[in-house]
Amino acid sequence: MGCVPLFQFLLLSVYDRTMNFKIDLHVHTKFSGDNYTEPEETVINAIQRNLQGIVFTEHYSYEASEHAESLKEKYRNEIMIFRGVEFSAAEGHCLIFGVNTDKLSMSHAPIEDIVRIVSESGGIVIPSHPFRGGTGIGSIVEKIKGFTAIEGYNGYSHHSQNMKAIEAAKILNLPFTGGSDAHEPGEVGACYTECYEEVTIDNFLTVLKAGNYQGVDTRKVSKAWVF
Repeated sequence: MGCVPLFQFLLLSVYDRTMNFKIDLHVHTKFSGDNYTEPEETVINAIQRNLQGIVFTEHYSYEASEHAESLKEKYRNEIMIFRGVEFSAAEGHCLIFGVNTDKLSMSHAPIEDIVRIVSESGGIVIPSHPFRGGTGIGSIVEKIKGFTAIEGYNGYSHHSQNMKAIEAAKILNLPFTGGSDAHEPGEVGACYTECYEEVTIDNFLTVLKAGNYQGVDTRKVSKAWVF
């Protein structure tokens, strides 16, 4: 009889690991205006990489990811598809989820104002690749209140830049996410966010706010961009 609790414990441990949800929170397609990727190609690659979800975060405009709606229905039994946006604050880029940014008056506003406006509208803000020169918000990330998380692993950033982002998350006592920043189908899932609770279409935003997740980097070599 003494073996039964141990067996149940091992079974539960396996169940818990297999039920983690892998979601790429940062994905671009041709509708971002800087690549030629067809959205459906990215979805198919994400399924092949055993992701449970992806988020289309086209540049600057929430409406640019309208294409996700038909794909969400078509692939509903294989993968969850969400929408967000990679927005440009005055200081640099950030990921926004849960609101239609096209209906909010905050184009190139200071990041502090964007966090306030989005939060008041029920959404969340996560600074993307904060320590990438030119498009990251930089060290100001540690001075702004109201972020839900920090993008720790970005598939287009150097390892050192990602490590700075993760350190900033620790200083702020915030979780860190992972996203491929994919601009080609084969890049999806290079970095992703592993959620330690069930994620559904309906509770996605709630899960992000709860913070029970961590970014993952699957790359052996980081991108060789010079910033």
